[in-house]
Amino acid sequence: MFESFMSAIAALNTNVLWGVPMVVLMLGTGVFLLVVIRGVVFTRFNVVMRYTTKTLFQRRDPSEAGEGTISPFQAVCTALAATLGTGNIVGVALAVATGGPGSIFWLWLSALAGMVIKFCEVTLSVAYRTRNERDEIVGGPMYYISRGLGIKWLAALFATFGFLASFGIGASVQANSLAVSVNETFGIPLPAIGAVVALLAGLVLIGGIKRISQITELLVPFAAIFYLVCAAVVLVFNAAEIPAAIAMIFRDAFTGTAATGGFLGATVMYACRVGMSRGVFTHEAGMGSAPIAHASADTDHPARQGLWGTFEVFFDSIVMCTITGLVIITSGLWCADPMMSEGAMSSAAFG
Repeated sequence: MFESFMSAIAALNTNVLWGVPMVVLMLGTGVFLLVVIRGVVFTRFNVVMRYTTKTLFQRRDPSEAGEGTISPFQAVCTALAATLGTGNIVGVALAVATGGPGSIFWLWLSALAGMVIKFCEVTLSVAYRTRNERDEIVGGPMYYISRGLGIKWLAALFATFGFLASFGIGASVQANSLAVSVNETFGIPLPAIGAVVALLAGLVLIGGIKRISQITELLVPFAAIFYLVCAAVVLVFNAAEIPAAIAMIFRDAFTGTAATGGFLGATVMYACRVGMSRGVFTHEAGMGSAPIAHASADTDHPARQGLWGTFEVFFDSIVMCTITGLVIITSGLWCADPMMSEGAMSSAAFG
């Protein structure tokens, strides 16, 4: 009975939640919102990059500050902390290992739609934020659904499902990926790793959004720079394989990937589904989690924070995921051993 129930859940997850309907909804929503905002995310992409990168290297103009608890940069670091390391390392390894190199192309397409969606949801989150009974600034999809659309039952439904999802895609996947990688590399028992992770997470969470943002503001840039440097070193050694890897990404996206070595092969539709789903997992556009963090930013205009949402997806999915994809493909490990876990594959590719 239980096995039948779990099989039904797995089929629903594979065929519906992460199947063709998800692909259609993701791309359809991206195109619809792109028309609504008149393509500003792409037509003014230079403004997006100039504003966000400028803030990284010079003091922010005081006139851009507004009502909020944390800085815009702290908000984007808090949002990125949920995906950097898991989504764009382990997630990409899983995409390539199961969907082939062509899945990276579909991940890019998901990211382009995600840049538009994230801009809109972050902008709405700031526009409809409010203060709770403890005088804290709060926001997110449940607030702009309730206050903007006036559909309170839908807002409550989102909050409920969002709460439940936080235990799965929001926490357990990251903790499991970390534990498995550390266990396979250093042999530390899984329960011990889990206990340390739980303790550290608890110490950070006790301090609320301010402490979370302060920690992520320090750790996320360091982790990102360290990862990019390590990846660059690996790609220098594998430079001769990069042109072939890029060609495989574009070719296999429309022809599928034939079985080779330990790789069982993948059709175009499967590569599309895997790439799109891994894209959603890494940039989380449309999931509603990142806007909750962005709602606390001290910005003078909702759309200004929306620019950070676009930058977040661009950096996380276009930059970081592409780097990871090239490292995995040029290493040849994606088709070497079908029994190798995604975490072990990522570690070995950098080893």
